[in-house]
Amino acid sequence: MGGNQGKNIQKVLVLDFGAQYSRLIARRVRECKVYSEIVPYDISVDEIKKINPVGLILSGGPASVHVPGSPLYNKKIFELGIPILGICYGMQLMAKMLGGEVAKTGKSEYGKTKLFAKEDTLLFKEIPLEQSVWMSHRDSVKTMPTGFELVASTESTKVAAMENVEKNIYGVQFHPEVAHTPFGLDILKNFLYIACQCNPSWTMVSIIERSIKDIKEKVGKNKIICGLSGGVDSAVAAVLVHKAVGDQLTCVFVNHGLLRKGEAEQVEETFRRNFKINLVQIDARERFLKKLKGITDPEKKRVVIGEEFIRVFEEFAHELKDVNFLVQGTLYPDVIESGTRDAAKIKTHHNVGGLPLKMDFKLIEPLRLLFKDEVRAMGEELGLSEEIVWRQPFPGPGLAIRIIGEVTSERLEILRQADAIVTEETKRANLYRSLWQSFAVLACVKSVGVMGDERTYSYPIIIRAVTSEDAMTADWARLPYDVLERLSNRIINEVSGVNRVAYDISSKPPSTIEWE
Repeated sequence: MGGNQGKNIQKVLVLDFGAQYSRLIARRVRECKVYSEIVPYDISVDEIKKINPVGLILSGGPASVHVPGSPLYNKKIFELGIPILGICYGMQLMAKMLGGEVAKTGKSEYGKTKLFAKEDTLLFKEIPLEQSVWMSHRDSVKTMPTGFELVASTESTKVAAMENVEKNIYGVQFHPEVAHTPFGLDILKNFLYIACQCNPSWTMVSIIERSIKDIKEKVGKNKIICGLSGGVDSAVAAVLVHKAVGDQLTCVFVNHGLLRKGEAEQVEETFRRNFKINLVQIDARERFLKKLKGITDPEKKRVVIGEEFIRVFEEFAHELKDVNFLVQGTLYPDVIESGTRDAAKIKTHHNVGGLPLKMDFKLIEPLRLLFKDEVRAMGEELGLSEEIVWRQPFPGPGLAIRIIGEVTSERLEILRQADAIVTEETKRANLYRSLWQSFAVLACVKSVGVMGDERTYSYPIIIRAVTSEDAMTADWARLPYDVLERLSNRIINEVSGVNRVAYDISSKPPSTIEWE
């Protein structure tokens, strides 16, 4: 989206104090059909005024208000007249900065907790007064600031929620954004619809309409190219841009040899035949392998692949002449994970931090502010097939970062075959849609095995399957034993060069979903 996309829509800003749930807060607000965006906790008052949000949400965080150097926001935000909701640390900091007292009670509260709310309050309007909520805190508000009223308590925490309706400032000690707080979305809706007076207008139809208008304004009559990968992100971006500018768009599908089995054929079928989009396929398999020769560091792989993509695009654009814009399927989590001023870089996404510093294109990133579930909804609205829309996420650098070590044509073929078996078997077991990602990883080490009466010395394949809502956190999937057994038998029997199959049972965090 980016650019002018955020103009003339109601926005709620989530001030991020480093909470694991900050992204989830933003997603939940969007589920209420209100646009939200994550910003640093110390965003300036002038910048807030420039953005002109209708509400602020102060996230939780791992810090304690009692620790020197803990995150602080500008106290002047309370003078802006904007409705504010503090969650967990956000509420504690609010209480302290407005003259209340936060104490180390010696009592921790974690997990599901019974909450008792009072009648006739804004946050709990038309919600059961006795309900379960999710707590995760050590400190508690001991004395509320002047003007606040107590609106909910638990057995261990007297001030579990507080309100100052006159100043439109609210706080909850628990986490309304998590699924373990069953009425959490209703609490957020009360804040959004009543306190902020938001309209539920952030719908997929409105997003598409605004995006098309934005793209037309940016591109004008210029030619534009889009790099297709075969995944849902670039596919949705391509169809959206085509809807905006028609034949001004040419899609470029670079077959870098790092694709899944049958991917090139599927892209051809979808875009050239079904959507009548100008599509050019470029066979760059040898070119990419040559560039990757001898490289084992994952960050170098990503940067090399990202730069080579751009060079291929530039060469093609030079042939087309007068191409000024490049479309990419960058998503909001890509931007966050590639590192911002307040978010550590977890890994460089090839279409964010992996881009060369010098390019001949202006970028069009129509999905830059969307989460994956929003992109899928957009794809369905635009008429993309279920096969494309619900395809599991696939990294831009492709199989290169699922080979732990140097990328060679032999290793790519081994991994491609094993990965296809993982997809086939998860679909056969009706698990594919319920899994965020399921794929094979090839570790470039060898182990001893025996097949028949002969000794083998071959590669292991690691199977990775996770469940997630937005890829910011993920849990390893508890695949049934019979599925794991079929996967192991098929991969070892059908893929030459493999004699061992392992299953990755680590979650994110501390691991990432991809191995590199």
